[in-house]
Amino acid sequence: MRPRPRHIAAAIAVVGLALPLGACGKEKTTTFGATEGTYLDVGPIAYQVQISRILNPQDVEDRNYMQGVPGKLAADEVWFAVFVRGQNTSGKTQQAADDFEITDTLDKRFRPVAIAKTNPFAYRARPVAHGQLIPSGSSAAGAGFVQQGSMLLFKIKLSSLSDRPLEFHIKSPTVPQKEGTVELDV
Repeated sequence: MRPRPRHIAAAIAVVGLALPLGACGKEKTTTFGATEGTYLDVGPIAYQVQISRILNPQDVEDRNYMQGVPGKLAADEVWFAVFVRGQNTSGKTQQAADDFEITDTLDKRFRPVAIAKTNPFAYRARPVAHGQLIPSGSSAAGAGFVQQGSMLLFKIKLSSLSDRPLEFHIKSPTVPQKEGTVELDV
């Protein structure tokens, strides 16, 4: 017996309605951003790179970011800042990430430098309450004019600026295998 056109149309309608409903209850998680500004789901805290850029310690604005930064650069290095914002999207207090890295296309790896606690722009991993931000909106880092993120500072080899894209990696403090990655605008 051959199906009637009405039965075919009805079957297509049922399948068409079932597909969207089948996806209900599933959240899409994002762990890769091709550009800065993408929110990455790294455990219960969503992170966003607000901006990244080379810092010039002789520049008036950049001098403020350089407070409490130890050491000097080698002739083949630059200071590179990544300004990050995070929001706790879970129902309880969560620990913010403290494991970050930048890699270039040749797999050179760069870790953040330690910055004195007196620097109001420096990123500090801390417990973040439900719905709260890191940095808090009332802090110097959270109330910035250009960016509203805390700074992670790296010493990057000049040669790595040519080996783009540079990728910024955020590792979850609660789920070690969970990582978010963003291609940085250099």
